[in-house]
Formats: sequence, C-alpha cells, structure tokens
Amino acid sequence: MTQQAVLQVDNLKTYFHLEEGKTAKAVDDISFKISPGETVALVGESGSGKSISALSIMQLINKPGRIEGGKITLNGKDITNYNAKQMTKIRGNDIAMIFQEPMTALNPVFTIGNQITEIVRKHKNMSRQEAHQHAVHLLKLVGLSRAEEIMKEFPHQLSGGMRQRVMIAMAISCDPMLLIADEPTTALDVTIQAQILDLMNEMKERFQMALLLITHDVGVVSQYADRVMVMYGGQIVEEATVDVLLESPKHPYTQGLLDSLPMVDKDVNRLGTIKGTVPPAYDFPSGCRFSTRCPHVMEKCHSHNPRLSTSDSEHHVRCHLYPSEVKE
Repeated sequence: MTQQAVLQVDNLKTYFHLEEGKTAKAVDDISFKISPGETVALVGESGSGKSISALSIMQLINKPGRIEGGKITLNGKDITNYNAKQMTKIRGNDIAMIFQEPMTALNPVFTIGNQITEIVRKHKNMSRQEAHQHAVHLLKLVGLSRAEEIMKEFPHQLSGGMRQRVMIAMAISCDPMLLIADEPTTALDVTIQAQILDLMNEMKERFQMALLLITHDVGVVSQYADRVMVMYGGQIVEEATVDVLLESPKHPYTQGLLDSLPMVDKDVNRLGTIKGTVPPAYDFPSGCRFSTRCPHVMEKCHSHNPRLSTSDSEHHVRCHLYPSEVKE
C-alpha cells in the first residue's frame, strides 16, 4: 500500500496583479508531494518562486497577490480554500515554518518564553505552568542548555544561532506533520549553519515530519535532501532523487548551477557561470523561460514552453532536449 503524502500540491498558481495591468506569475503551475520523514529540497536563484511557493502553502500571500488555481492537500484534506480562521488552526499545529531571518520573525518586545508558550497554549490546550515546562523542554531539546534563563530573555539578547534554535523549538512545539524551512541558515556563519541543519534533520527524524527545505545552496541539498526540485521562472524545471540529480543533471539550468560550484576532485581555473539574470515574473519569455540564458537554445524554445516530462520514472525535466512521456 502506498504511503499517503503529508503534502500534495497540484498545479498551484500564485499571481501578483500589478499596476499598469501587469501580472507577475511568481508560481506558475507547480506540482509535487512530500511523504512522512522525507526531506524535499526546493532549489533555485533568488526570484525563481521558492519562497512564494512556501507562503502559498501557508496561505500567507498578501494583496496584490493571490492563489489563482491549483490544489493544496494536507494529509488528505484539501486546504486550498480554507478561510483565515481555519488556517490559523493549521499553522503552527499541522504546518510550521522556519524563516530565514529569525530576528524579524521573532517579536522583539516579548520574551522567548512568552512567544513559545503562547503557541503551545493556543494549540495544545495546556495550563500556563504546563506550557512553561513544555517550552523549557523544547529549548533543551534544540541544544540550549540554559533554557530557564533564555525563557526570560528577549530576541536581541541571543546570538543568531541561538535565535534560529528558538525558531526550531517554536516550529516543533505542536508536533507538526510538515515543516517548511525557508533559507534557514542564510544569516549564519558556516559552522553554525551545519549545526542548525543537523538539528533540523535530527528533529525531522525524531518526529517523522515531512520537511520542505528551501535553499539556493546545492551543497546543503547534497547532504540533507532525499529529493530535489529545481525551480526557475516560477516553474519546476527538474526533479529527481538527490543522487540522480547531482550525478546526471539534465536541464541546462541545473547543469549551470552545478558547474558554478567548486569541486574538490576537479582542477579548474574558473568556475562556470550562467549568463544573464532571472527575468521578472511579469515579463517571462513567451517560450521556455530559460531560453534567454540557455546555451542549447533551439528555435522552438522561443515559442513553446516545454511541459515537465520524464526521461525515466524517477527523473522529470522541463526541456525540449528531452521530449519524453509527460508527467501526470
């Protein structure tokens, strides 16, 4: 029997309707699913649509943006059209999110203890004392030894790594089935980055959560992800298991990303680059969205945007170089 996906996204579209009649297609017809205990990485440059995908799942898109179409299913329930009250019950309880800058995600005028216990009391129906004890336990669980003291402190009194650990404690406080981490180590130094990623991975395995890891760092993907989705121009352009993608990338964009990384076993004078920049979401090319930067561009690439196809059963690619069976 196939295990039910914790999260299934089908043909999700999130558009921003701008002034002068422009429409920014930030997320344009993406589909994927995540199983319990699985880590799926969403990779791409800034502006590719990664964070908007996460915010769409959380139903945190503000005007002028809105979800235009598609379906978001959480543990078998369609939550696409849930209202604000219904989503408030789900956020933090069933889905939790770790943001890339904890200093802005944490409230600067409330203590750490106040912010964790508020979440726990809201979703777990605990007394104030029970919530306090649970919060202390969570802080110790994420490696903060002086938990009682930290409960009384404010975010600005903690280091970046400590604040991110607090964010993880808050995220797992109600045992969510899905954890979304949006560039969770961007503001941290390399040593602390590794500690935070190891901690997230440990929490995922301990609680058997599904983890959606949003990052631009392919090195992080190689160590922590089970499956990888490469995003460009609001669409998924390649999807495969991490080993398959790193060993045999097929989309020219993915190849360019990997060529730009330094490799210990390769002696090169210069790293590869991808010419140009990601086009704005309101002005994508009429054909393939990578056509203006692709070294293998063909005539039909300028007029027809390829569908996400399969070169084999586990490897999906959106490119005219691989016109195979279309992914369902």
